[in-house]
Amino acid sequence: MQKLSLTQSLQQKLSPQQIQFIKLLQVPTAELETRIEEELEVNPALEEGGEEKEAEEQAEDYEEDIEISASENIEDYLQDDYAGYKMQGDGGKPDEEENTRPLSAGKTLQEHLISQLGYIKLDEREQILGKQLIGSIDPDGYIRRKLEAIVNDLAFSQGVETDEEELENILFKIQNFDPAGIGARNLQECLSLQLERKDEENQTVQLAKRVVDSCFNEFSKKHYNKIARKLDLQHEDELREAIYLITKLNPKPGGTGDEVTKTVQYVIPDFILVNNNDEIELSLNSGNAPQLKVSQSYADMLDAYDKSDKKDKKLKETVSFIKQKLDSAKWFIDAIYQRQQTLLNTMQAIINFQYDYFLEGDESKLKPMILKDIAEKINMDISTVSRVASSKHIQTEFGVFPLKYFFSEGISTDSGEDVSSREVKSKMKELIEQEDKTKPLSDEKMERALKESGYNIARRTVAKYREQLGIPVARLRKQL
Repeated sequence: MQKLSLTQSLQQKLSPQQIQFIKLLQVPTAELETRIEEELEVNPALEEGGEEKEAEEQAEDYEEDIEISASENIEDYLQDDYAGYKMQGDGGKPDEEENTRPLSAGKTLQEHLISQLGYIKLDEREQILGKQLIGSIDPDGYIRRKLEAIVNDLAFSQGVETDEEELENILFKIQNFDPAGIGARNLQECLSLQLERKDEENQTVQLAKRVVDSCFNEFSKKHYNKIARKLDLQHEDELREAIYLITKLNPKPGGTGDEVTKTVQYVIPDFILVNNNDEIELSLNSGNAPQLKVSQSYADMLDAYDKSDKKDKKLKETVSFIKQKLDSAKWFIDAIYQRQQTLLNTMQAIINFQYDYFLEGDESKLKPMILKDIAEKINMDISTVSRVASSKHIQTEFGVFPLKYFFSEGISTDSGEDVSSREVKSKMKELIEQEDKTKPLSDEKMERALKESGYNIARRTVAKYREQLGIPVARLRKQL
């Protein structure tokens, strides 16, 4: 038996204004101009120019017009018409830290190689094989696809029958192209190809070739004693020079040369910080404060339609469209203003928390600070602070830093105080720079050294910080 029943429930839903603000908040300065241009393009009721005060006054006048007209004449067909508004462009994802844009610097890697293919004597069939091989080279310069698979590709896609031996002969020719090491099938072959182009009479080059060809596994694990025994070397200096030569070779030949397309990373700071006689002055990048206003002509148009005696369906649709665009413009201006205030409040709270650091730029002055600390100071949700910290940068007199740089967990000291994990990492780097490279510090020895300096830290934490710093384990730091 079916029954009808009513239930009440409380649900939290974000309003269009809140969604607008959240999406704009996570957009970095570099993308904000594009986002504003998109909005100006789709909303004729939004205009550039005018003082902020003028824009606010116009927006307030417009709100009054809407209230009057809705109560007198058009209330019945202008209710809840917000659904038609669609925000354009969601901006970057919250975890995006930097804006990366590809800038062409000439030929691509494939174009560069194909141009060289034309300089060697190949018949039409061999040219096809060569182009297929070049097309299979990865951006870093390696050809990782098996020759057997490329043979099948040629047979199915181009109807060209070949075998691995013929294909390998063409590959050997391509491996003589620039840059050196191109077309290698693994790192060992890549290094060997580069060494082949060096002076064959040089004894260090000859020894380096022997190390790469015969002792590559030992070399990759830095087992230098095993290499010396295997190659029957009497003098340590010989091996040291050979190892140094190998480490100076390029492991990613595809990323070299002026004619290869490169990806350039650049950062536009969202904040500017200046130390004026020990007085810290914070300002927003001008790109964060665009001059926008609500179109007066659209507000006047709405007023004119409202006073019209005609009340047909077409007029109702026109009034609905104009109101929707005016609402959208007002919301967008409000969201931009909210974004500015939230950015300034968050950054000012970070500066107040890390004031000693911002005075001098001394990394040791950074205090342990987490998102919750700032969220509590500005009375906002942690997620809001996270959106600001994950995608924004500040320009200081000692460099440009992402905001997340100033957040770190705490490590207790013998004195009972908490210090920033960044300070501990700085101490670790110092210890590694000063270590005996023939006997580098293990994580366990690093733990003991840090504890002797007053930092209470576990070995697993040492390992975690070492990995975060991009420092290899002791065995791989060993030098002759």
